[in-house]
Amino acid sequence: MIIGFGCDPNAADLKAALIAHAVALGHEVRDFGSDDPLYPRTAIDVAERVVAGEVDRGVVLCGTGIGVSISANKVQGAYCALVTDAYQAERAQLSNNANLIAIGAQITGTESAKLLLDAYLAHTYMPSERSGPKLDELRLYETGRA
Repeated sequence: MIIGFGCDPNAADLKAALIAHAVALGHEVRDFGSDDPLYPRTAIDVAERVVAGEVDRGVVLCGTGIGVSISANKVQGAYCALVTDAYQAERAQLSNNANLIAIGAQITGTESAKLLLDAYLAHTYMPSERSGPKLDELRLYETGRA
């Protein structure tokens, strides 16, 4: 799997640790930077690359994870879940088909963030499950056909 990573300067160290972890797990990574203090630019860049299919999933980080999550979700077709525990990371994929996750570097320690990444990457959304109709409804609204 190809995973895109991006963050603001507050999360550069955590991003580096997660990239190393993803590579150790056998994934290919794309680093979209950490120098821009205006996190929306980096989060939107990663989200656009996910939606375009240049990367399979994205991980965006800032101090709390909130700002990058909001920013990524402004991109049509991007579904970014802010995760703080392994169950949320798992369900982000299984129940919500989230193609990005957001993590707060000032909220989540490095080892915990690695567990979040593991949980997120270990699962694949199954549209035939009970969440399928819920996500179909969301996409109808998103495209103006609701």
